[in-house]
Amino acid sequence: MKNKKVSGLLYTAVMGVAVLSLASCAEKKFRVSGTITQAKDSVLYLENMSLNGPKAVDSVKLDENGEFEFKQKAPEAPEFYRLRIANQMVNLAVDSTENITVKAAYPTMSANYEVSGSEECIKIRDLAYMQLELQTHVAAIANSSSLGVQAVEDSVAKVLEVYKNKVKLNYIFKEPMKAYAYYALFQTIVLGNANILIFNPRSSKDDVKVFAAVATSWDTYFPKAERGLNLHNIAIEGMKNVRILENNARQTISADKVQVAGVIDIALTDNHGRLRKLTDLKGKVVLLDFQAFAAEGSLKRIMMMRDIYNKYHDRGFEIYQVSFDPEEHFWKTKTAALPWVSVWDGNGTRSAVLSQYNVQTLPTFFLIDRNNTLQKRDAQIKDLDAEIEALL
Repeated sequence: MKNKKVSGLLYTAVMGVAVLSLASCAEKKFRVSGTITQAKDSVLYLENMSLNGPKAVDSVKLDENGEFEFKQKAPEAPEFYRLRIANQMVNLAVDSTENITVKAAYPTMSANYEVSGSEECIKIRDLAYMQLELQTHVAAIANSSSLGVQAVEDSVAKVLEVYKNKVKLNYIFKEPMKAYAYYALFQTIVLGNANILIFNPRSSKDDVKVFAAVATSWDTYFPKAERGLNLHNIAIEGMKNVRILENNARQTISADKVQVAGVIDIALTDNHGRLRKLTDLKGKVVLLDFQAFAAEGSLKRIMMMRDIYNKYHDRGFEIYQVSFDPEEHFWKTKTAALPWVSVWDGNGTRSAVLSQYNVQTLPTFFLIDRNNTLQKRDAQIKDLDAEIEALL
């Protein structure tokens, strides 16, 4: 009997070790390997670019061939790493179990390297090269003896604007949920003795919108990611800063904006590039809708509005819909197939239109009669069909 107990305990222990071994083997990992030539006896670090700064997670002393390999636990959401020798770095993004290969030569690895196995890392390399080119251009302007202080500032501002528009169009707004879009937000240049963000969410309302676009996308795709929450906080703080600057201008409604008919006019560009004025719809019954397509339940609401539009449009009913989504391309994609007037307010939730109509939450709507007179808002309406019928 004693031998049986010992055997049973031994079996349990062996099985426990086996389970631990299986769990270890099942752990998902990513792999970064390759060669860094001309770096014999140099220490190559793999560093995690955490929100609190770089943290070394592994290192290797390179031999004459420069071959290396790092394996680490795969992150649950996109994460950033870099390979570093002294002040030479290669930035990487990892979002699953990639096998990333890097080939470079020291001491020029920052400006000249090959990467494969990850489209995200290829995009980050492209952005890094663009950033280096931008830095060279900015330095040339700043060091020009023929330009005064104001001329330098103006010239640098123009160069930065061109760069930002290019990055927004081709990288950030194209796929805001991608790691390379996040990476682009935090690129910097050295100007004078300061290292400054190219996209500045602290004082630029346009740059706040860029941060908000990526934050919104990360909230959707990676709802528990710490980086997404950080982006969200940055965007909110930026909005607060901009609101302080614009607050006085938004306190009152200009008298010239109020029509005799009793509706505050709105003039914005629609999804076909045409300027559309709310007052141009005089003669029709109008549902003035304030919408955020990124909000939960948006699709269901749009389907309901389509039914109403199809039912009453032939009788003189129209919808004038204002989107306050932070990203224009996202709005255009969502509204491409909608039959009514769809315009976009680039000021987002900081829009003066929202203040003028006393809108506290989105979505919401108002009914306007054929004389351009504001009749009721959604909170006052129990039966929308009956109200529309009465106005028609």
